[in-house]
Amino acid sequence: MLAHGAALLTLALLVGIIGSLVVGAAPAIKEYGLSFLWRSEWDPVQDQYGGLIMIYGTLMTSAIALLIAVPVSFGIALFLTELSPNWLKRPLGTAIELLAAVPSIVYGMWGLLVFGPILARFVQAPLQAAFGGVPVLGGLFSGPPVGIGLLSAGIILAIMIIPFIAAVMRDVFEVTPPMLKESAYGLGSTTWEVVYKVVLPYTKTGVIGGIMLGLGRALGETMAVTFVIGNFNQLNSLSLFEAANSITSALANEFAEAGEGLHQASLIYLGLVLFFITFVVLTLSKLLLARLKKNEGSRS
Repeated sequence: MLAHGAALLTLALLVGIIGSLVVGAAPAIKEYGLSFLWRSEWDPVQDQYGGLIMIYGTLMTSAIALLIAVPVSFGIALFLTELSPNWLKRPLGTAIELLAAVPSIVYGMWGLLVFGPILARFVQAPLQAAFGGVPVLGGLFSGPPVGIGLLSAGIILAIMIIPFIAAVMRDVFEVTPPMLKESAYGLGSTTWEVVYKVVLPYTKTGVIGGIMLGLGRALGETMAVTFVIGNFNQLNSLSLFEAANSITSALANEFAEAGEGLHQASLIYLGLVLFFITFVVLTLSKLLLARLKKNEGSRS
């Protein structure tokens, strides 16, 4: 009975959150409808709002973070479970997990004061000098060399989600039955072949779950992104170094000062869009896992 009540309470809270977001965003929904999603103008003075810039910034920074964090986390988990000597496993694993305990505002301050200047001097400036005249790459690396923008925010997010993904991957790799791995080694398989053909098929559900956990963390991160993304509400180019904005940083910067009316409703509309993005991502991950299980059953 208590477990049933807890499940119903969780569902009621979810419905309540959705309902409150819809009610708060109702004026913006009535004014703009779905066109809010592709409107790029955000001007509180003229009372005109659109969420394209924030949505683009949120998706781009999360995608950059995943592109960096997933292979790094996989390498960490592989080293800890298959290659690391026993005396190094515990201290190294603990050190990686401690990264998750660092407050996000500390990551943001470090990114703004330390990492940003390093990125501008040793990465952005050489890339602009090398590819400034190339049609596509020149635009991709354009922007003022100040070390803030989409790439900087994505790298900071990657550092923040690596402990979560790596910890889940390490734990699921360790639950693989030793007999399966020993049998593969006995047949002459290399370490990579054992991981690719034995460990990953056995633990794919947990691996995808860990990646989705990291993606959810990246989508919802606020303070670290606010420090390094630039908080600029204009999309002049598709450069990785261009200052941009995200849904969470826009909410953090503007919600406290937004007056009642269309401005506040538009910010709540952004929160509703972020909720929907997270819901879609989780739904797609569930469908992917269900498809993997179905294909596995058909092969057997």
